Amino acid sequence: MPELPEVEITRRGLLPLLNQTVANVVIRNASMRWPIPSYLPQTLQNQQLIGLTRRAKYILAEFCDSKNTANSGTLLLHLGMSGRISLLDRNYPPEKHDHFDIAFKGFDGKEGCMLRLRDPRRFGAVLWAGANPSEHKLIAALGPEPLDDAFNAKYLQAQLKIRSAAIKVAIMDSHLVVGVGNIYASESLFRARIHPETPARNLSLKQCKQLVTEIKDTLNAALDAGGSSISDFFGVDGNPGYFQQEYFAYGRTDEPCRVCSKPIKCIRLGQRSTFFCSHCQQ
Repeated sequence: MPELPEVEITRRGLLPLLNQTVANVVIRNASMRWPIPSYLPQTLQNQQLIGLTRRAKYILAEFCDSKNTANSGTLLLHLGMSGRISLLDRNYPPEKHDHFDIAFKGFDGKEGCMLRLRDPRRFGAVLWAGANPSEHKLIAALGPEPLDDAFNAKYLQAQLKIRSAAIKVAIMDSHLVVGVGNIYASESLFRARIHPETPARNLSLKQCKQLVTEIKDTLNAALDAGGSSISDFFGVDGNPGYFQQEYFAYGRTDEPCRVCSKPIKCIRLGQRSTFFCSHCQQ
């Protein structure tokens, strides 16, 4: 599943679309995790894309009326389990799992390109969040962004004091902090030398400080590497990320730890595979 770095890499890849105007919208298969609203082709027609931001694993595309610059609303995009967004020539033919297109008019005499969502498993989402996306039900209850200053050791310790769940499960809860999915939770805990089964409420302030630091550093390292391409993820230009080459723990069951050479172990926590070194992570 694309996690925060992969979604952020996708958002950055879409920035060339800013200030372009929608030519047309095509819905080929509306049956995603939630149905794609049938009114989107009409709603987005001739709208100008004026903003591209990210909240957690959601890309927020803000549109306004191209004639009077009035804010018309925000499109919410989620990649789900297997989704990817590509920028393509407007005449590029669709393939089997290409469910949604936004074609743009372009500017300065140049034809615009096309945003295309491909999602074989159809767990992604294309939803209209209106003029106040922060109030949308999928956004309103989310915790802080992990790379923001609001996510710090004091905040984390205060949140963990009331949680008996394993720390790996706790930091994957989007109400506590967003965007720390299975890959980056395992990697951050390894870097912080914290066993994933440690009860969350047992972490000291020193451990919380170290974990916050490693979550931020791990996510930033993944961003620098173009994200992780271990299954379906590619950037909008079709290029893969390579952070998977730097994993300390994730997906390395029985391989030697890069620090101590002991075999990496795999257990199930919160119904997710969890990778760790029993020697380095006490």
